[in-house]
Amino acid sequence: MSKIFESMITEIKDVNAWRQCLAEFFATGLFVFIGAGAVAASGIASSGGLDTGRLVVIALAHGLAICLLAYSVGHISGGHLNPAITIAAIINGKISWVRGNLYIVGQIAGGIVAALILMSVIPDVNEGNLGAHGLGEGVSVGMGFGIEVIFTFLLSFVVFATAMDKRGPGVMAPVAIGITVAVVHLVAVPLTGAGINPARSLGPAIASGFWTDHWIYWVAPILGGLVGGTLYQLIFSGETESK
Repeated sequence: MSKIFESMITEIKDVNAWRQCLAEFFATGLFVFIGAGAVAASGIASSGGLDTGRLVVIALAHGLAICLLAYSVGHISGGHLNPAITIAAIINGKISWVRGNLYIVGQIAGGIVAALILMSVIPDVNEGNLGAHGLGEGVSVGMGFGIEVIFTFLLSFVVFATAMDKRGPGVMAPVAIGITVAVVHLVAVPLTGAGINPARSLGPAIASGFWTDHWIYWVAPILGGLVGGTLYQLIFSGETESK
């Protein structure tokens, strides 16, 4: 027990761990700023309606942002930028729980700070709910929950396959992850807003005060991320065979 405690203290004192936490803070914050900013800016350009053009803009903004930011900090922290992915990584032994929790704190703080900054630079008349996630017309809680689980499962599966598996494409992993995020947004934005990331959901919710069905955007992504990452790890990672 004492050895475990000593290991925890050592990791908490590790400057590199805090550097990685800071990388997750800045990268997740920038992702939220760009993603929620794209929702607000495209709303201004299209007078608020969600047409096909606006949907494509929102999807590309989120996908390209993840790709660029994962390239920027991937060599520092691994570029999780998502508490659901970090939790899946902790459970599957890809990162220690101490460092993983530092990541999650950084991600959540980054998302909140970014959303508050975004709110301060957008004219009040155009703020709306600042890209906060909510269920689309006719989408029940059960439907929304299922959509968020399935699409976060997909994202987590791709992350584990491309970025966390040593046999993966390595340098091309951010491209695959960015494409996944973009594709998910193309389908899910009209249905649930395409949460798949609790930090992306929380920041705008706090800034705008829009909390309707917010629990879905935590429970479903965490569940989907865990199942997707664990399934890949258990069946496709090849680690069992190598042992």
